Amino acid sequence: MNEWLFLLSAALLFSLLIVLGWRFLPGDRFQMLATVPVRRRDDTHWHGVNFTWYGLLLATAAVIGIIFVLILTRAAGQALTPMLTLLLLIVGLCVPAAHWVARLVEKKHHTFTIGGAFFCGLAATPPIILLINGGCLLLDVPLLHTQVVMAALGIGYILGEGLGRLACLSFGCCYGKPLHQCGRFATFLFDRVAFVFTGATKKAVYEGGLAGVKLVPIQGLTCLLYTATALVACHLFFQGRYRSAFLLSLLVSQVWRVISEMLRADFRGFTAISAYQKMGLAAIVYGGVLCLLFPQPTLPLPDIASGLVLLLDPFLLLGLKAIWFALFLHFGHSMVTGATLSFEVRQNRI
Repeated sequence: MNEWLFLLSAALLFSLLIVLGWRFLPGDRFQMLATVPVRRRDDTHWHGVNFTWYGLLLATAAVIGIIFVLILTRAAGQALTPMLTLLLLIVGLCVPAAHWVARLVEKKHHTFTIGGAFFCGLAATPPIILLINGGCLLLDVPLLHTQVVMAALGIGYILGEGLGRLACLSFGCCYGKPLHQCGRFATFLFDRVAFVFTGATKKAVYEGGLAGVKLVPIQGLTCLLYTATALVACHLFFQGRYRSAFLLSLLVSQVWRVISEMLRADFRGFTAISAYQKMGLAAIVYGGVLCLLFPQPTLPLPDIASGLVLLLDPFLLLGLKAIWFALFLHFGHSMVTGATLSFEVRQNRI
């Protein structure tokens, strides 16, 4: 019963976020969150740095994913300290990898790729787990069960990326093709829920020249599919079906990555089949090999109450807030937009 209450509460919260995001985030109002003056331009104007809703939403989605990983692994009896170490190492790898892979594939210096970051994280996680388990043996700390941890990480990833697509709605990136290019069936399906971007600083406008055009709502579809899959995978996890939970998260996310890129109009590299699609296919093969290498552990069924107790730890909550703030500064500091500010005194209020 506790499991269903947890999943139902999460489903209601995520549904509310998705509905509100689908409704409001494509609008001009929800791209820039704040602007900070940094350098005087002349006597009356300043150059400003923009902080975006993209950064706020992406940081929030990432922390929600991390929280789910911690709740699930603690519910399954995994030690907290090794898990925190693992998560810090993965975040420390994936955040810069989001830049490195995008720079390598797209030849751009001021962009990110979650797909590339995921591929790097997936490839590196099993060796990192083995390294941490070696330290656990030396310190006489319980070992991490690779299959359990990989399942929780798969769920945290697909949930974080799913909710993170709301950030793409705000910035107008990862945009779909115009409906009129996709045939009558696509128009029939998506005409009423298509996204329309109009602001000059939205990526679909300044990169794609698609101002005022109805686009396939690829960000919203990804958000719905990924969050629903994460909740189903959570149910499998609570049933002790760790391999199934991992494979479901991996297959849905990577198969959809391959398919969804056919419906996207943003720049994805210089080849017909993008590097991200190839990474998605390689990730499926690699994940299947991992399932063969690491056996399904025989453990008691996860206890959701044991996992939720984590949320009462003030030091953990402070750490999560610090991670959120660091991610917000990193991804929220806009590198492709600028601002000019002016200030005045309201004479009628003196």
